[in-house]
Amino acid sequence: MLTMTTTLVIGLLIPLLGTMLGSAFVFLMKDEMSARVQKSLLGFASGVMVAASVWSLLIPAMEMEADSGKWSVMPAAVGFLLGIGFLLALDDLTPHLHVGSDTPEGPRSRLSRTVMLALAVTLHNLPEGMAVGVVFAGVEQGAAELTVASAMAISLGIAIQNIPEGAIISMPMRAEGNSKWRSFLIGSLSGAVEPLGAIAVILLASLLMPVMPYMLAFAAGAMFYVVVEELIPEASDGQHSNLSTIGFAIGFVLMMVLDVVMG
Repeated sequence: MLTMTTTLVIGLLIPLLGTMLGSAFVFLMKDEMSARVQKSLLGFASGVMVAASVWSLLIPAMEMEADSGKWSVMPAAVGFLLGIGFLLALDDLTPHLHVGSDTPEGPRSRLSRTVMLALAVTLHNLPEGMAVGVVFAGVEQGAAELTVASAMAISLGIAIQNIPEGAIISMPMRAEGNSKWRSFLIGSLSGAVEPLGAIAVILLASLLMPVMPYMLAFAAGAMFYVVVEELIPEASDGQHSNLSTIGFAIGFVLMMVLDVVMG
């Protein structure tokens, strides 16, 4: 039987492995990813993130405050808005460039196009790492509403949606003129922020326990920001938006089932 430490290490590394697996698509695909495939994958990633935010983060946050009656929703509401605000601030303060765009966002900088693409993905992945970290932190601190199985479910769900994300990152890097290995490494390293963010949250677990409902909702708000601000607009722009809708439905149902069955 696995110890808690071993389970924690596996849970933190699974999302990174998902990103690495997706980034390895650059070795298998000769041409750029088609718009149909990219939109389907963006929709899928959106569905997974929304479902994970609801079932793995927001609902447990409200359950922790069940004794508060009607006011049990307030920590979740406040934490959710703080998570949205945090990502909004990072988005405004960090120079970055989204895949498929020629217009950098954030303050002016002399950073290369490749670096700004990597920063955009790092901003995207940070909330996912926080989500995994806060659930595992709750488990370690004995929160009755969170279990090892539910923590592994969100870790696995994020890893699954990281596979298409890794491919969506590495393929454009290759199109920018980078070698296959460089594109793979950049795509893989973009996912390194997830275990690092998770570890930071876990190290602060004892301090965060009194505000755990707020932290769960904070991670949910941060993930929702990424979905609404980046993934859905990219998936819905232009033709084949119906494919992103189908991808969203599949991703949402998959994550919902994972959380309920494993949790």
